[in-house]
Amino acid sequence: MAVSSVAKNGDSGRAFSPQMLEQQLNEDSPALLRFPQFESHLYEIAAGEVAGLTEEQLDFESDKWGWSGWSIRRQLSHMASGNFRWFWQRWGLTMYPEGPPANPPNAEEVKVLAQSKYDRRLDEGVYWDVKLILEELQRGLALGQTILSQHTVGSLRTEEFEYSDTGAWPWFYNIHSTGLRRDSETPTKIWFNLETIFSHRYYEHITHLYNIQRIKQAQGLSTKTEVPIEGYMALPGWDLSTPD
Repeated sequence: MAVSSVAKNGDSGRAFSPQMLEQQLNEDSPALLRFPQFESHLYEIAAGEVAGLTEEQLDFESDKWGWSGWSIRRQLSHMASGNFRWFWQRWGLTMYPEGPPANPPNAEEVKVLAQSKYDRRLDEGVYWDVKLILEELQRGLALGQTILSQHTVGSLRTEEFEYSDTGAWPWFYNIHSTGLRRDSETPTKIWFNLETIFSHRYYEHITHLYNIQRIKQAQGLSTKTEVPIEGYMALPGWDLSTPD
């Protein structure tokens, strides 16, 4: 889905959204060019937004808005955990046709990174310090970067991975319809292609970065970047409210 607008936050005026050069790429183009954000940009933006925040600012939560139920720390933790689920825990080495990534999580690490009791977040008993959360965010993004380095734009669109659809994300199909295939005999069985997986992770990152910015604004703090309103946030009815 194309960008519909840009959230103009912060004082720096630095644009957040890198161009995804989809129309300029062919099937043989390196997949790294399709999703350049995963190299360093997503990490740098997240690290920049949380830099210098106090523990109190990181842990501010409020029931005044739907997007402030998770603190900045927990938004960041969710972003980090999701990369391990989508780039390692669910499909493992099948995502890496040219060989395993450097420093992949072992079985014990997967339990605290991707399977903790803390609702789709890192295990808070292990990863509470924001520096540790950022380290795992960077590590998970590096897994994605390794996957991209082993594929072309064409293979992003032909490589598929099976997933069980519980119906929890009805809005998901309004964005990724061309990258999903549903089993004709088992309705709960679907396949994502790699392009859909990476689009999902990108949209998840910017959605939660926007939440982090709104939570900062609710505390009277300035933000550092402009976050594009695209993907899930561009869907009709998505809550884009701010505390202003």
